[in-house]
Parts: sequence; structure tokens; C-alpha cells
Amino acid sequence: MAPKGKVGTKGKKQIYEENKETLSFYLRIILGATVLCGAINLGVFYSSSNFWTWATLVFSGIVYAGAYRSMRSMAQASFSEDGSLLDGGIDLNMEQGMAEHIKDIVLLTAIVQVLSCFSLYFWYFWLLAPGRALYLLWVNVLGPWFTADNSSTVPQEQNEKRQRRQERRQMKRF
Repeated sequence: MAPKGKVGTKGKKQIYEENKETLSFYLRIILGATVLCGAINLGVFYSSSNFWTWATLVFSGIVYAGAYRSMRSMAQASFSEDGSLLDGGIDLNMEQGMAEHIKDIVLLTAIVQVLSCFSLYFWYFWLLAPGRALYLLWVNVLGPWFTADNSSTVPQEQNEKRQRRQERRQMKRF
């Protein structure tokens, strides 16, 4: 049986601890994918590595650095002078938040980077990220803006109906 009532909220300390765990988890994913890709591409297949092998490694490093830095700045906690926690930072595990999209980018990059050990053509899967961004832009911003009803016509129609009713009432009086 599901509990009734209001859903419990997280405290500052719980958010702070979960953010630390989340950051360490994603740091392990980043380091694991980079070390694995580096060991395979630059260690085992060093003789067949080319410009694109290095370019994808640098690209993934830039993506990882930007994403991890963004998550770390979101989770930045503030402490008082005596060391007590004032603010736990933004909850990185919150659904439908910006941190969720950043975590998706990290996971997509890690998966593509590991798969690229077999073929560099797997980097085409990274085009899912801008595709998802365009989809979210359309669904949340552009689509509703383009398809919004013209609200100025609705009150005019209502005013015309009211005016007709008043005219009918006046005609009945005479």
C-alpha cells in the first residue's frame, strides 16, 4: 500500500551526501571510459591510430570536462563560518532538471567512446545529443509558441455574442 499524504522532501544534508555520491559515480564512469578507450586505441591499436582517434579522444575529454564542471558547480554546497551546512546545492538527482540532461550527455559520450574502440563510425551516435536538444527545444519552446491559439479572437467572439444578446433583449422590450 502506497503511503498517503505529501511526498517527503530531502534535507540539505541528504542532498549534499547524494550529490557527492553522484559526482564520484560519474567521475568513475568518465575515468573508466577514457582509460579503457586510451588503453585499447592508443596501446593495442597504436599503429593504426590516426588523426580521428586523437580528435575523438580530445572531443570526449572536452565534453567530459564541461559536463563534470557544470555538475560540480550545480552541486556546490555552502557552509557557515562554524562549518555547518547552509545549502546543499542543487539536487543532481532531481528528475527533469538540467543535471539530468548533463548526466545523459556523460553517459552517451562514455558509451560512444567505448564502442568507438571497435569502429569510429559509432561516433555518429553522438548526433543523438543535438537531436534530443532540438526535440526538447521544439516541444517546450518553439512548438507551443507556433501552435498557440490567437487569444485575441476568443474575447472578440464573446463580445459579439453578448452584443447580439443585448440587441435581442432590447428588441423584445419594444
